[in-house]
Amino acid sequence: MPYLTNPVLPPGTLNRAPQPVIPTGDGLLLRPWRSEDAPAVHTAFQDPLLHQWHIRASDSVAEVATWIEGWIKAWPEERDAQWAVTDADSDQLLGRVALREIVLADGVAEVAYWTAAEARGKGVAARATSALTRWAFHEIGFHRLELMHAVANVASCRVAAKTGFALEGIKRSALLHPDGWHDVHVHARLQGD
Repeated sequence: MPYLTNPVLPPGTLNRAPQPVIPTGDGLLLRPWRSEDAPAVHTAFQDPLLHQWHIRASDSVAEVATWIEGWIKAWPEERDAQWAVTDADSDQLLGRVALREIVLADGVAEVAYWTAAEARGKGVAARATSALTRWAFHEIGFHRLELMHAVANVASCRVAAKTGFALEGIKRSALLHPDGWHDVHVHARLQGD
């Protein structure tokens, strides 16, 4: 049975070209992950604050290397798109930004991010999210980007607000963290926002 609408983004929209490097224009660079990033990611994941809001921990650099392999493989599969957020001059790893749960046919993806402890309070997550959002809407043509976080994660809520993601509602008891179930804020931006 045929669909009554065409896909918003056809298969091959992302993987027809190598994953791009995206400059923020203000000193940060979003670049594809490299295997040599594993030690820095492992170090970042030793931070207790990261443990509070993420469901993963890292026991070893070797374990992180397998994550990075998966992040790199996700681009050609068009299911996720993950970038290292680095200082544009030094290439120091400051965090990560991603499009997850990509559904090209619907033109929808979920924005996700984390920031290394030493980079917090410098607007890294907001600057990276803004650059990724511009790229996703203007270069690729996504229709809708969603951003979700635990209601108690006030810093993520500030990032969502700073980057123009409107609060649409709350998913009750939708995210399990080590301290139990959390309600989740659902934010979104549309192509025309």
